[in-house]
Amino acid sequence: MTLRPMNIDPAFCFIGGAWVAPQSGQSLPLINPSDGTQLCEIARGQGDDIHAAVAAAEAALAGDWGKATAAERGRILAAIGRAVLTHVDHLAELEAMDVGKPLKQARADVLALARYLEFYGGAADKLHGETIPYLDGYTVYTLREPHGVTGHIIPWNYPMQIIGRSIGAALAMGNACVLKPAEEACLTALAFAQIAHDAGLPAGALNVVPGLGAEAGAALTAHSGVHHISFTGSVGVGRLIQQTAATHIVPVTLELGGKSPQVVFEDADLDAALPFLVNAGIQNAGQTCSASSRILVHHKVYDEVVEKMASRYSALRAGPAMADLDVGPLVSDRQRDIVQGFLDQGKDLTMAAQGKVVDEAPAGGAYCAPTLFTDVAPEHCLAQDEIFGPVQVVIPFDDEAQAIEIANGTDFGLVASIWSRDGARQMRMAKALRAGQVFVNNYGAGGGVELPFGGTGLSGHGREKGFEALYGFSMLKTVAAYHG
Repeated sequence: MTLRPMNIDPAFCFIGGAWVAPQSGQSLPLINPSDGTQLCEIARGQGDDIHAAVAAAEAALAGDWGKATAAERGRILAAIGRAVLTHVDHLAELEAMDVGKPLKQARADVLALARYLEFYGGAADKLHGETIPYLDGYTVYTLREPHGVTGHIIPWNYPMQIIGRSIGAALAMGNACVLKPAEEACLTALAFAQIAHDAGLPAGALNVVPGLGAEAGAALTAHSGVHHISFTGSVGVGRLIQQTAATHIVPVTLELGGKSPQVVFEDADLDAALPFLVNAGIQNAGQTCSASSRILVHHKVYDEVVEKMASRYSALRAGPAMADLDVGPLVSDRQRDIVQGFLDQGKDLTMAAQGKVVDEAPAGGAYCAPTLFTDVAPEHCLAQDEIFGPVQVVIPFDDEAQAIEIANGTDFGLVASIWSRDGARQMRMAKALRAGQVFVNNYGAGGGVELPFGGTGLSGHGREKGFEALYGFSMLKTVAAYHG
């Protein structure tokens, strides 16, 4: 495959503004999930490479990047965003091949990355401290300062979007970043590093070390030179990262997934709700932390909602990323096997409808037909566990109290949605639902880079997106000056 025009070599790390071979000389195969063939070899970065990347980040902070004003940082981020837009088609193709998502979804991710950079470029010089009234003879004020070197471990499902919301915010605050992308999908992370450097980001401000989580990721979280860690991924790995970070008393932002409900009341506009009910569960083949995998429906409209959702599901088609269908393959055979395990546990449930894997889908691809189950008990594993595949369950309820009990009845708390025309009910439900984001008569609000995002419970803690991310990537310093 070609990675032009970005001039990148995926078998190398990007450290200190240059392509550097991994010190071990080892590499890993990168598999195309659409057909099971090998796309290329990627660097198998390890502890020595992470150490070099941290050193490069420290040098950037001691040099031009650390001396840059907030306005200068903002201009650089804006320039990177504009540069990303000149590579939309190529980045979308890389992401589609690498992750397996349909081309139109990959293209939307490129545009989202550019929007994050535009937002954080504009916000870089807008995060102000404050003055605090205090004792006579004192002037007290606060400053927002960068942590220093920040470590970023991102998953394979949305590399570009998570780079935008994580790296964009960290750079806007003046941190220098070391990024460990997922070994299953790292091509756009590497391409972005070169684009950012070419657009004027000083050497060392962003370093990318591909590799295994147990090697490169573990070395990054354990490094004493890393002062903040941002992680998006599984609950199990999140626990390990938080435990490791505690050794150096390092703050951690964790976004760990969800089991997000949409709650449909009897007065809902069902025609408006229907596209959201389905699309929020199957986007990126359901491999989305905020995927709506639980649909809770009032018994008065339950049969109608099930019928309409089943009709949509029956028409869904899964196939190769470049075919640009409704659903692409799962990211790997391993992920497909995990999802199949959940489907096996649903054999005794009512399958209302299932989409189709198209006949022309390559035999080696990691495909899973979108599947809809109905009349699922709230305690069933398909209604409790994060499946991370194109699988949704529909659960009936009788009243608000029961809807709240079911919606809050998992260990996750990332996103929720309410469908109702009753304004008072909307407010009651929004307060009662345990989730970091609650949407009313919509789901996701179009991505919303301005909207703080994060969860409670097993969904993690800390917030990304919007100004809240800038707060997280900064430290608050209080200055109390006595002048008599």
